[in-house]
Amino acid sequence: MISVEISSIDLRYECCRVKSDYAEKLLIDSILTHGIREPLQGVDAEDGGRILLNGFKRFRCAGKLGIGIVPWQSLGNDASVGILELLRISNAKSLTILEQARLIDELQSVQGMCCSDIALLVERSRAWVSVRTGIIKEMSCCVMDKIFSGQFPAYAYMYTLRRFMRINRVSKKDVDDFVCAVAGRNLSLRDIDILANGYFKGSDELRGQIQNGDIAWGLEELKASSAGTTNCTQPEQNMLKDLSITQKYMQRVASKSSDMRFKSTSFKAQAELLSGGILRQLHVFEKAVRELHDRFGQTAGNIQSL
Repeated sequence: MISVEISSIDLRYECCRVKSDYAEKLLIDSILTHGIREPLQGVDAEDGGRILLNGFKRFRCAGKLGIGIVPWQSLGNDASVGILELLRISNAKSLTILEQARLIDELQSVQGMCCSDIALLVERSRAWVSVRTGIIKEMSCCVMDKIFSGQFPAYAYMYTLRRFMRINRVSKKDVDDFVCAVAGRNLSLRDIDILANGYFKGSDELRGQIQNGDIAWGLEELKASSAGTTNCTQPEQNMLKDLSITQKYMQRVASKSSDMRFKSTSFKAQAELLSGGILRQLHVFEKAVRELHDRFGQTAGNIQSL
């Protein structure tokens, strides 16, 4: 590890890392107290400059604090080698699945590397690389820009919008329109989930209001309609809560089940027992849910579908 001038650092890969104003505020406080404790990582270019790959938040915080010298760790002398090394060690680093996907796309589209070569060099399976390649391919440039600029949370895209794209066959254009309408408004993940359900499954009037930027009105309408459950009896409210939790965790398990990071013997043993127990109950559970849906699926009322 050496110390380098911040002015010598090249930020060409900044677009591959997700920004977070909140995380940077916390980091500034930490740097003021303890300094920059972890070195910035990148590759040493032939012209004497340094291409940054990991540590963009630390770089921006250093700039805001007027720090001219920062600690530096070299990952090699070639950009592709540096990216591969960063991907290889990313389990121990704060590299999200979307950031991994963006860097893999860089290796494929710019460096011309194939899936099997990347998998071999980062010591992962081809499936691990393919999953990330698929994520980038299904994401539009508009959504990618909003997420990586920190205007729209990556979690909301991965676990809310992708669900609508896969299950409800929502088009990329509809997803783009929704993201553009709500991005940059500092909404909670819960509010985004409520708005997405209303936007993709609710009335044309509601969709129009959200597209026109009347987010507060849309949230108020959706929360008011869901608040109608307060007229239910306590057993009814408990059942609705159980159904909501079940739907949420079914979606989460479905989204996470293909994650290639699940490798430990302990996890495999426990996952086998739990998944086996679920499978044994699946037929009875499906029958009960279908009967419930058939009983109340045509119920008239003014509660808006979420």
